[in-house]
Amino acid sequence: MEGKKPYAVIILIQLIYTGLFVISKVALDEGLSTFTFLFYRQLTSTVLLVPLAIFSERNKTYSLSFWLSVKIFMHALIGITFSLNIYNIGLKYTSATVGSAATNCIPVITFFLALLMRMETLKLRRMLGISKILGIGICKAGVITIALYSGPHLNPLIKYHHFGHKNNAKHSSLHSKQNWITGTFLLIAANSSWSLWMVLQGRLLKEFPSKVLFTAIESVFSALQSFIIAAAFERDVSKWKLRMDMGLVAIAYSGFIVTGVSFYLQSWCIEKKGPVFLAMSTPLSLVFTILCSLFLLGDAISLGSVLGGILMVGGLYGVLWGKRRENYEPKPAEENAGVCNENKDFAPTDDHV
Repeated sequence: MEGKKPYAVIILIQLIYTGLFVISKVALDEGLSTFTFLFYRQLTSTVLLVPLAIFSERNKTYSLSFWLSVKIFMHALIGITFSLNIYNIGLKYTSATVGSAATNCIPVITFFLALLMRMETLKLRRMLGISKILGIGICKAGVITIALYSGPHLNPLIKYHHFGHKNNAKHSSLHSKQNWITGTFLLIAANSSWSLWMVLQGRLLKEFPSKVLFTAIESVFSALQSFIIAAAFERDVSKWKLRMDMGLVAIAYSGFIVTGVSFYLQSWCIEKKGPVFLAMSTPLSLVFTILCSLFLLGDAISLGSVLGGILMVGGLYGVLWGKRRENYEPKPAEENAGVCNENKDFAPTDDHV
């Protein structure tokens, strides 16, 4: 029974993320502002993480210089505030299925960025190097397929949906072909920003080793940044009011369940089975999201979304297979000294989406 526990945990993790995609999509379609959503989400995360960080690190002392504070501030701006703002816009323009499919690109994009920064190596004459290159190419093909190809639709199996779209004319206008293409590339841009955040995080944690306190500080910075952006772009006072609707559910769910519960479960899973094991479970969320979109949201899933999602998953496994084989191979001492291992397996981390 103990050996099956990690498998149950990864299914629960992916179900949590499926809930995030679906609940966020419903809330955004019902009129929740993308800007105020992120502010309240980060504010909720701050309320959760700051007391936890203070309690867990109360007997330790860390030095936080001015320049390190600036670095952490910019790191939060790139990977959290900017990434999640444009991610929410992209999700609003597309669908929960596309939002879920796009997360499969994160390990692939992270590897590509690490390669550009010479934090990773690529041996083109070896099968593992070819696997990585093919993985990147297949992932890009998946993005293009989702953005540019629609194809026939798989209509919902149940005609009545509790979270069905109340204003079909507005919904159709929002999901026009142009908005769909824009939204798809916004999702990829958001995931690219998040991947850059992951690559840079290893260096910052060397300067400030407490991950819990580091995460709490970034949450505070991001809440402040999100408030400034929301105040600049969302002038309608009614958009700031919290009501007993799906908007409030989405804020509480993303702030407490995703940031709190999922953060702990992912850390436990990585400790028990390693980051590749967690990363390889990511496609489960896509499957769960497609099912929820059909049965709960009443979305008609396009063939292009399904094919693009399959290509992204194929690209993910291609890169992960190459990384896994590479990690098991012995390396010369000088090569180990020259290659950074901060992003060894590129598992998705806590609460990007």
